Amino acid sequence: MMDNFTPGPFAEELNAAGVPQELHGWLSRYGVGSLVAKMGIKFLELGPERTVATMPVEGNTQVAGILHGGAHVVLAETLGSFAAALHAGAGRHVVGIEVGATHHRSIASGLVTGTCTAIHLGGTLATHEIVMTDEHGRRLSTARITNMIRENRAR
Repeated sequence: MMDNFTPGPFAEELNAAGVPQELHGWLSRYGVGSLVAKMGIKFLELGPERTVATMPVEGNTQVAGILHGGAHVVLAETLGSFAAALHAGAGRHVVGIEVGATHHRSIASGLVTGTCTAIHLGGTLATHEIVMTDEHGRRLSTARITNMIRENRAR
């Protein structure tokens, strides 16, 4: 168990991703994950009802020079999973069981913002809608993710 004063092994990673200090204890064993770090995802808000993050287009493009469709889905799944895990709370974890996205507009440079909003927060399922926009507020894609909430098993 970690105290509130000793930085965990992922403190630098959590700070770089914009995770608020009050959530470091929750993520101290795992960090945000190497894919989140590779994609350059930075959290602006973290909560079960609403989670917001940004991701650069640069470094996440496909051969045509536009943001890769899979990058949209990575951002969406990251936001939906973090929001669902916050809803699940201590002693429980979430596993994604469905994710889908519709791409509306391409983007070749700049920053993408993903805004995740709860659709359903239940005892066994959490569903979120994630809208990705460009720096002008134009919708780039819309995704939906459903996570199943499970009890942690004793180890």
